[in-house]
Amino acid sequence: MSKRGSPDIQTAIAFLSTRVREPDTDDMKKLTRVIKYLDGSVEIVLRLRAKKSLLIKWWIDGSFAVHQDMRSHTGATMSMGQGSIFSSSKKQKINTRSSTEAELVAVDDMMTQVLWSKLFLEEQGFQIHPVNVLQDSTSATLLEENGKMSSSKRTKHIQVRYYFITDQIAKKNITINHCPTKMMVADYFTKPLQGATFYEFRKIIMGIED
Repeated sequence: MSKRGSPDIQTAIAFLSTRVREPDTDDMKKLTRVIKYLDGSVEIVLRLRAKKSLLIKWWIDGSFAVHQDMRSHTGATMSMGQGSIFSSSKKQKINTRSSTEAELVAVDDMMTQVLWSKLFLEEQGFQIHPVNVLQDSTSATLLEENGKMSSSKRTKHIQVRYYFITDQIAKKNITINHCPTKMMVADYFTKPLQGATFYEFRKIIMGIED
C-alpha cells in the first residue's frame, strides 16, 4: 500500500520493516501511530498529473548513519507535474563514512530506476528531456559531475559509483542540480518530519491541490 497508493507512509513502513526480526514495545507504538494516521487521513488520495513537456524530475536524498547498525537511508521521489509517480525509502546496503558518501550512494541506488523511467517513456514514443535529478549536497554533486577531478583520498574507494553517474551526465541522460534542503522533497523519505515541513512535502508527494 505504501508503494502504490499511500507513499506518505512509506518512510514509516521502511523503518518498521527493519525491525521485524526483533520488534519491541516502541515499535508497536510506532505501528499503532501509523494505523491511527491512516484512519485520520483516509480522505487523502494520491493524485497524479503529467505536464505536456513530460519533464521527469527526481528528488534524491541520503540520511547518514540513521540506523542502529550505522547504515544510512536513501529517499527518493519522482514527479512529472503533480504527485509522486514513484517513491522509494530504503536502508542502504553498505556502510558509508560520510554524509557526502551517503548522498552519493543514494543517487547510485536510484540510478537504475531513474534511467528506466526515461527509457520506458521513450519506448512509448515520447520525446523526453534529460532527467532532472535534484540533490541538496554540493560536494556529492561535484563528484557526480566532475568525477576524478573532484575526488580525493577520502572518496577514492567509491569511484565506481560516481563514475557511472558521471558517465550518464556526459551522455546527457540526466542532469544534476542543487536543491536547497528546505525544498528537498526526498527528505520526507529519509527520516520522520514534523510540522509545516511534513505537511508541505506531503502535499507535493500526494498531489494535494489547494
